[in-house]
Amino acid sequence: MPLFCLALQSHDPYFNLAVEELLLKNKKEEYLILGINNPSVIIGKHQSPHREIDTKFVTEHNIPVIRRITGGGAVFHDMGNLNFTFIRQCEPGKQVDFRRYTEPVIEFLSYMGVEAKFEGKNDLKVNGLKISGNAEHVHRNRVIHHGTLLFNSSMEMLKSSLRKDTSCYKTRAVESNPSSVSNLNGFFPGIKDVFEFREIMMNYFLNTIPGAERSGIPDGDLNGISVLADSKYRSWEWNWAYGPEYQFIKQFDYQEDSVVCRLTVKEGVICDSFLEGNNRLAVISEKLIGCRHMVYDIKDVFRKENLTDLDIFDFF
Repeated sequence: MPLFCLALQSHDPYFNLAVEELLLKNKKEEYLILGINNPSVIIGKHQSPHREIDTKFVTEHNIPVIRRITGGGAVFHDMGNLNFTFIRQCEPGKQVDFRRYTEPVIEFLSYMGVEAKFEGKNDLKVNGLKISGNAEHVHRNRVIHHGTLLFNSSMEMLKSSLRKDTSCYKTRAVESNPSSVSNLNGFFPGIKDVFEFREIMMNYFLNTIPGAERSGIPDGDLNGISVLADSKYRSWEWNWAYGPEYQFIKQFDYQEDSVVCRLTVKEGVICDSFLEGNNRLAVISEKLIGCRHMVYDIKDVFRKENLTDLDIFDFF
């Protein structure tokens, strides 16, 4: 069976995630996809977004948070990160196989003079530093495996976008496994950017993987991909409301009082609220029930109650 190799021209993470899902679920062919996304945080299917992201940083920098269909942890994408995706037919009992799908990437890096190792559950590391995280999802007799390759990503943006202290959140949602990370561009001084790196990687796969041939997105699928991107990947229901319920518990200072905040959130909506330590906040605690646990929704509640002096990010 041929392996159709696509270099996505879109840098829209919503669209590019929709490409992967449509080709996985609506097609029988096998694919290799290489894509580069605009700045975004991509969380695993079974994660709680606020626990994984630095809510203040991503809000103030307008960084979208998008849920993917595969498991695993949160990753930061930008125009210095190369995403690779394999969509393959698979035999029952052999669907999940991280080593199988990372081996071509390890061999490519070895060809380029860099020795990468598969470590832990789903990481590729060079000299002990993570350069790639990977995740998989099985759909019937097909599997999607995708991973990142840090080429020249912004380390500052990456580290600032992901939450360091998750102790305020209590949930059975999947946790990320933070690791020290590194870019690859230092190993390749002759490669000017991630686009050139992608083309070298694509040509390597075309020449070494049996049946590989260059392709593009079928014209007839573009509308379906756009509809899926808008209806699912841009939706609050998928990105924020999906996943297990969680409790948010935090202590903070307000008007010289020490306030304890406890919120229970189910399907993205606050279903129980407790504020203690300040009479004014305690009185309006119930106003948060039924409110989405989102920055602008909670800010709107406090604005209506004339509590504009609150730091909204104390509630995330």
